[in-house]
This record gives sequence, structure tokens and C-alpha cells, in this order.
Amino acid sequence: MDPVTTYEFIRQTLMAVLLASAPVLVVALGVGLMIAFFQALTQIQEMTLTFVPKIAAIFVTLALALPFMYATLTGLSDRVFDLIANGGI
Repeated sequence: MDPVTTYEFIRQTLMAVLLASAPVLVVALGVGLMIAFFQALTQIQEMTLTFVPKIAAIFVTLALALPFMYATLTGLSDRVFDLIANGGI
């Protein structure tokens, strides 16, 4: 395996991981920002106010995005196994 193929494989792997984790990270960021703005406006500094809605939103997003994440990571593993079967690695 030449270096160009190796770098392309690493790039595909990083893109698959970023795509699979993006929905959960974006929702966690959005909910965290909304809670931070709410706390700044109302001056309520309750610790459970930050964790409970964020965890609930993450679980809901994870349940909804799981098929997309599975398809993304399955596509990557299929490419890796095809590469191994063809003797590319």
C-alpha cells in the first residue's frame, strides 16, 4: 500500500467519524448555548438546569440519528473489508 492510498484511507475514516458524530455534537452545542443564554438572562445558576435538558436532547438525537450513524460506519467498514479482501492492505 502506497502512502497516497494510506492517506486517502485515513481521510475517509476521519470524515466518517466526523459525519457520524456531527448530529449529536451539533444538538449538544445548540442546547448548551440556549441554556447558557437562558441562565444569563434570568441569572439562575442551577447546575441541574444545564445537564438534564442537554442529556435528554442528546439521547433523543442519538435515537433519531442512529440509522444514519450506522449507515456511515457500515459503509466505511465495507470499504475496509473490500480493501483487505482484494489484498490492498
